[in-house]
Amino acid sequence: MSRPEPGKIFATASEAPAAVTATPQAGPRPGSGAALPPAALAVVGQSYESAYSPIVLAGLVRAIEAALVALIGFAVYAGYVMPAHGFAGRYVGAVLGIALLAMLAFQAADIYQVQAFRGHEKQYMRLASAWSVVFLIAISASFFAKAGEQFSRAWLGAFYVLGLFALIGFRRALFLLVRRWTRQGRLDRRTVVVGADANGESLIRSLAAQRDSDVRVIGVFDDRGDERSPTSCDGVAKLGTVDDLVEFARRTRVDLVIFSLPISAESRILQMLKKLWVLPVDIRLSAHSNKLRFRPRSYSYIGNVAVLDIFDKPIADWDVVMKWLFDKIVGTLALICAAPIMLIVAIAIKLDSKGPVLFKQTRYGFNNERIEIYKFRSMYADQADVAANKLVTRDDPRVTRVGRFIRKTSLDELPQLFNVVIFGDLSLVGPRPHAVHAKAENRLYDEAVDGYFARHRVKPGITGWAQIHGWRGETDSHEKIQRRVEHDLYYIENWSILLDLYILAQTPFALIRTENAY
Repeated sequence: MSRPEPGKIFATASEAPAAVTATPQAGPRPGSGAALPPAALAVVGQSYESAYSPIVLAGLVRAIEAALVALIGFAVYAGYVMPAHGFAGRYVGAVLGIALLAMLAFQAADIYQVQAFRGHEKQYMRLASAWSVVFLIAISASFFAKAGEQFSRAWLGAFYVLGLFALIGFRRALFLLVRRWTRQGRLDRRTVVVGADANGESLIRSLAAQRDSDVRVIGVFDDRGDERSPTSCDGVAKLGTVDDLVEFARRTRVDLVIFSLPISAESRILQMLKKLWVLPVDIRLSAHSNKLRFRPRSYSYIGNVAVLDIFDKPIADWDVVMKWLFDKIVGTLALICAAPIMLIVAIAIKLDSKGPVLFKQTRYGFNNERIEIYKFRSMYADQADVAANKLVTRDDPRVTRVGRFIRKTSLDELPQLFNVVIFGDLSLVGPRPHAVHAKAENRLYDEAVDGYFARHRVKPGITGWAQIHGWRGETDSHEKIQRRVEHDLYYIENWSILLDLYILAQTPFALIRTENAY
């Protein structure tokens, strides 16, 4: 799929899983609190922990082991070589080289997988073998470079032995930690299968046969009614229809959706994708039952089960870490810099009208979660519209004198830095969170724009792609909210840290344009 142009959701209408139109989808609205079947409610009621990314975990293990190897090498050098011979820079290069070589050797030995972290005996054999190869390479390199006499044999031997014991000890501690996380479900991918038929049963059996698989099937959904599909599929309960799946994923953690339907069921798959693409989950199409075969590199694999990638979470694995660090570091600096301005605004509000300085409002957050965001109060306290049933208009009598100024300059948004830095339910950059009951032309936003909830696949932000393109302020018409959604979806599909930096840099210039802010 080609990347869309700015202001467009998809390159062509045929590529869109859900076109942005004025006609709402049939079925219950996502996040509407629609009733779920009893079986689905039973799963929703089960407790679960937040998930840890196996990719991030493997990356951290690489970094820790490289640092551990370097630490052992420098410790042996400082304790044995330096007291007798003083400082020699060649040892620094040797230690860093061995640490890097060890990381590459462990990667080649395939022991940077979560399955290896689970403590199988062969993991330790592979580790010891790879560690031995590293030192054989180091000794060979020093021999051919005629530099063997420049390094202490006692240092090299102690480095090898102590390093091996330290690595095995670390791996043992890692095994205990991973075992605990596995029991808590933190390393599982909570998975649902779409299709309660023979293909679904075959898929579930194939997934269950995978050794050390992180896939945990928590339920099956089918777009057909109960009279046309069984109540369970290979022992896994059917939890409802695809409409129920959307609501189900709002109430409990779902990481992966796998369609067991054959590619020939194109129309059914497309209809279901139009409902499911608004969710922040990975969506895959199982290829195990399809007679049509593609080239091997066309597939990705869940264990040995071949699948076709349909949708990915917009921000996952290391991207989540990078965005979290970006929000915390830049947000903290922004909060410190903005503190004097916030104090002045707070005093002005207090002097201008009676009531609290801050205003709290419920809005939609990530995956339609309800969050409380903070703003400076810009209305008279007795006329504040917490539910946002009536949008603020030009010369609105509910807005105070100070309120008009801070709304035009967006200074009323500064307290949302607390949401970013302290509460963590906002990002610096992302789709702006809208009030739950906000309307355009007397229609709720999700009723006015099909696919509206897809903007909640990422955490909302203080500023965003729509805001720097002039779509800020009042959203009293269908066109305004539709254009906002289009820009928000463009941001989600093209996210990067550089894009966030660009949006932040452009935000001050966007604030100069105040024609729609009042």
